Amino acid sequence: MRRCVDSLLIGGEDVEIIIVDDGSSDDTGAIADAYAEKYPSIVRAIHQENGGHGAGLNAGLNHATGLYFKVVDSDDWVDEASYRQILDALHNLCSAGCMLDMMISNFVYEKEGAKHKSATRYHNILPQGQLFGWEETRNFKIGKYILMHSVIYRTQLLRDCHLVLPKHTFYVDNLFVYVPLPYVKTMYYLDVDFYRYYIGREDQSVNEKNMIKNIDQQIKVNKIMVDAYDLWKIADRHLRHYMMNYLEIITVISTVMLLKSGTEENLEKKRELWTYIKNRDIRLFHKLRNRIMGQTLNLPGKGGRKLSLTIYKISQKVIGFN
Repeated sequence: MRRCVDSLLIGGEDVEIIIVDDGSSDDTGAIADAYAEKYPSIVRAIHQENGGHGAGLNAGLNHATGLYFKVVDSDDWVDEASYRQILDALHNLCSAGCMLDMMISNFVYEKEGAKHKSATRYHNILPQGQLFGWEETRNFKIGKYILMHSVIYRTQLLRDCHLVLPKHTFYVDNLFVYVPLPYVKTMYYLDVDFYRYYIGREDQSVNEKNMIKNIDQQIKVNKIMVDAYDLWKIADRHLRHYMMNYLEIITVISTVMLLKSGTEENLEKKRELWTYIKNRDIRLFHKLRNRIMGQTLNLPGKGGRKLSLTIYKISQKVIGFN
């Protein structure tokens, strides 16, 4: 946590750092208060009863006074040089009177024990050095989606779309990115490796064993995404295509985790999830089902499940949700 906050303090008076102590039982609250006391014009400490990741993000957004809003998890940190470039770019855009809805930058997987640091970059997908809209984006390949690590939203936009994340639920970062998308009209991409995403702790929610353990929360997020919009009414075809792809990969992850658990209970949950999508939107159901991953992950019987998981292992490294 100290590494995280220290990396953000470099922004000085240009930033407001909100530390949310979500009912922590360790020294988080005391550390937050110490930072707030030492940097009273920069750091604010918020204390609340435990409500999970979503409640923490809701609290941050409720208390934010800045023009732009960035989520940084306590395990993670930001690169100093990239940080300064981000702030300079935002300053310049604001000074020019530009109404920027979303800034995008790269992020790096800081995987425990890995010598090679894998980065997700968008320079072959997004225009650089200019404001652009969805019609100017190229197709996002699997593993190149805009994640919470790569996005900075205009604060008022998040409030305009009435973003409220569910409490006591993991994987809400997908909702944080997905729900505001139809409100985004202007974007700006800065090709810098800004966010450092630490991954490798066994107790992290994205650990495969924990994803299976928390599968009901993954399904909950998946269903909220299905319910969030009638994608066929999204007028911009580029945005509609992107949101469809994003929903597909989340559904793939839910399905794969249910398959990998191998229990009859979770196989029934897999069938129930796809039935839910079918009942909610029959066109969406067929669209997702008829795509390659959808067909692969819905093969019948034990042999079908085995083949599904074999194909998933091959494609796992390019999906980008490890």
